[in-house]
Parts: sequence; structure tokens; C-alpha cells
Amino acid sequence: MPSLSITVPEEASSLRVDKFLSGQQQVLDACGCANRSHLQNIITSLTINGSKGKFSSKVKPGDVIQMEWQEIVPDDIQPQNLPLEIVYEDDNVTVVNKAQGMVTHPAAGNWEGTLVNALLFHWGRESVATSHRPGIVHRLDKDTSGLIITARNLPAENWLQQQFQQRRVKKEYIAIVVGRPPAPSGNIKTQLIRDPRNRKRFKAVTDSSQGKFAHTVYRCIACYGPFSLMRLRLKTGRTHQIRVHMKYIGCPILGDPIYGSRNQVFPAATLMLHSSLLSLRLPECQDFTEFKSPTPQRFRKVMRVLHGKYQKCRL
Repeated sequence: MPSLSITVPEEASSLRVDKFLSGQQQVLDACGCANRSHLQNIITSLTINGSKGKFSSKVKPGDVIQMEWQEIVPDDIQPQNLPLEIVYEDDNVTVVNKAQGMVTHPAAGNWEGTLVNALLFHWGRESVATSHRPGIVHRLDKDTSGLIITARNLPAENWLQQQFQQRRVKKEYIAIVVGRPPAPSGNIKTQLIRDPRNRKRFKAVTDSSQGKFAHTVYRCIACYGPFSLMRLRLKTGRTHQIRVHMKYIGCPILGDPIYGSRNQVFPAATLMLHSSLLSLRLPECQDFTEFKSPTPQRFRKVMRVLHGKYQKCRL
């Protein structure tokens, strides 16, 4: 999600936050907004000096305001005939095993070649939900592969959004990490904030007044020398959550270009994170349906090297 940090100058003292922001051309240009009302509608996160802020608050000189907003997506997204691995489909939903490297939805720098472009072609426009990101109710990072469920109509979209909001969806991932976790299994509970030194990254902190709460459950399946194979379950769904939490416990994901570093054993590794299981109630269905995704080829290649180079052990 795009973000911006701005420091309040002396002459802006005592203005309301929303009035101050709407008067800053750099804010309007970044968000693509024309007025204060539009700005209020798209901002999803607002902090002042690291704490949650309100539009009605009065600014003071030196205040640092950080904001995130929902990017404006054009209505004329073009269908594209792109390869899709369909795991399941009915009149309401399509479950896709997303390939690594495919962006979930159009955004700045990625207006084409996304999952949405592919789904528009696959579905045909007449059957698509009417939101500004057709059918998308959750997302996977570009370099994360695996299961993602999409809605084919607006009632299904609303149903799935409710399932995610009420945390009734079970999401499991597998990951190969560098390092060994502090225990065979555990719960990671932190707040996630933007890293003030790098706006593309997030950071785990324990101060409950900052950022957004994030909860990840992990289990170490096996260790191979300095590497570990992990199973991870999301209890919340924050941007980069698993990647940040693995770094937080000293086990960055192998091949992570943002939170890890180049590994000497696997210098060409890409992000070893895969959405392997998804369980939820589908529209018009009372029982839970479970979907599974096979282990990707990139995981199998790394695991073959690990089996040949190191002795498998458990914590």
C-alpha cells in the first residue's frame, strides 16, 4: 500500500490534520486526489509522531505525519490472456494457484500482467464483481506463490470479505528460512509499523500503541544445517507479515530481497514462501472447504540440495 511521510512546518500550526494534508501539493499529487473529502475517503492509516492520528486533530510544528492510502485503480483494466492454474471454480469463486512473480492486482508500476488482468479474460467482463479491484478479497506478495481465492460476483465478494474480516479463514504457508527458530513451535505477536529508515519495509515492535497487531503461529518441520523448513499459519493478514515475523525471530526467509540477504549456499534463490493451504466456507455452503497446493518446483530443488548437504534434524 503506498505511503508518505510529511513534517509539519511552522506556518501550519493549529490547522486540522485533514486541512493541512489537503493543502500540501505533494500529498495531493502522490494520492491523485483533488480535494479534502477525496483524501479522507482513500486514507487507510494515519499516524502522528508514531501514534494513531485523527483528521480532526490539530497539527503542531515539527509533527511527523505518516499516511497510507488505497491506491486509485482505473475502471478500464484490460483483460489479458495469461496462464492461470485453476484449483477450483464454481459460479461464485475461483481459486488460483498463483505463480511466483505475478502481481495480485494492478497498481503503480504494474498496470498489466496481474492476476486481475488474467481473471478478467478468464471470466469475461459481464460476470465480474463491481469493486475497483475485481474479485480480489485478499492478496499475496508478488514473489509469494500459492493459493488465493477470488470472487466472481459482488455477493460472493461481500461473503468472502466477511469471512476474512471475522478471521474465519485458515491460511497456511510453508517457508524455507535461514537460521533456527527459538523453539520447535510458537506464537509471534507484535505490532507492525513502517520502517522509518526504509518505507518499502515493515518492522515488528512491541509497543501496542503503534502500528497494527499481527499474529503468526509457526512450527519448525525440520532443520538442515543452518536452514529450517517451517509451517506458518496466519491469524491476522498484514502486509509482509510472515516475512517480518521470520526476520523478527532471527530466521529471515531464504531468497527474501527485502528482509534477508544474499545466501552463499543458494545465491540465486528467490523468495521461499508458498501459500499451501486455504480453508473457509464458500458462498451458499455451510461446511468448510479445504484447498491444498503442491510444493513448488523451486522448493523441491532447494530441498534436494539440503538433503544432500546436511543431516536432517528436529529442534
